[in-house]
Amino acid sequence: MAITYTWKVTGIKVKDEGANKNAIVQTYWKKIGTDENGNVGEFSGATPFTSANVPDGEFVAFEALTEANVIAWVQSVVTGSYEEHVNEQIAKQLAKSDPVEIKMPWDTGVSPSGSAPTP
Repeated sequence: MAITYTWKVTGIKVKDEGANKNAIVQTYWKKIGTDENGNVGEFSGATPFTSANVPDGEFVAFEALTEANVIAWVQSVVTGSYEEHVNEQIAKQLAKSDPVEIKMPWDTGVSPSGSAPTP
């Protein structure tokens, strides 16, 4: 089963840390998996940060941040750490997706007599 993943930041907390104003110290996020049938599963997580360990000159001011910046920071913590667990939880949700009733492949919309069925 092929799953397409997307990430979304759902919340952040900031505080001043030394000279760094409005430094992100907590993130809330979701990783969303969608299978080939359009079923969706998601995992919500929280990842703390501190600007204290950001190398000199690499701090990004709050006003200049993008969601892509924050997602990259979260992924750098989650990937290789517990991403396998995250993906397993999403896969479990997708496996439990409700079955969908669809038209049978042999149903052509024509009755056995050759005329269109009456609604």
